[in-house]
Amino acid sequence: MLGALALAGCSDDASSGGGSGTSASGSGASGSGSATQATPLKHPAGLSYGTWLRPTSHLLDAASTKAVLVEFLDFECEACGGIFPVIEQLREELKGQLTYAIRYFPLNGHRNSVPAAQAAEAAARQGKLEPMYRQLFQNQSAWTEQQGPVDQQLRGFAQAAGVDLTQWQRDRTSQSVASRVQADLSDANALRLQGTPSFFFNGQPFQPQSVDDIRNRVRDANKA
Repeated sequence: MLGALALAGCSDDASSGGGSGTSASGSGASGSGSATQATPLKHPAGLSYGTWLRPTSHLLDAASTKAVLVEFLDFECEACGGIFPVIEQLREELKGQLTYAIRYFPLNGHRNSVPAAQAAEAAARQGKLEPMYRQLFQNQSAWTEQQGPVDQQLRGFAQAAGVDLTQWQRDRTSQSVASRVQADLSDANALRLQGTPSFFFNGQPFQPQSVDDIRNRVRDANKA
């Protein structure tokens, strides 16, 4: 039922930026800002960082440092939307065994991918990243088919996610949020990622072909 994974659906046809290598280390640029920079979950002690994962990266699950899955995603990407329920199933199944991080990789060919990423980041600053992440993917077809701006749809998703809308709107249009999204995009370009979703497992590129590929990798890592 959830056998093969279709991971080649969204490519960055005109990738901005560049850079080389996958082993750069250090913290990512997070823009100007303040206490609103906090990530939704505290990073477990002992995590390894690099271009694939920064100390400011958002975790949706914070558990084992032996099994760390990072997904570079685009909320407008159909392939990301398609794998979303698979990832959600695995997160539930592997609870306590997996640390799962998401990073923004809005592709140039998607009109509303940057606004969606900024909407998610603004929600993250109120501790509401996960409900916003769910809203964006569960309702993907309702906004990705729009030819024009999707501000009203994004506002509706934010309201459903339970944010303070006044603060969310202020943050969504701020330079700090724009810089935070750009920081993830810069890392994606430095890693020479070609599309979404792109995965890293324990700092190494990972191209799962099935649900079992992810499940077994996590379980094997925790046994080591």
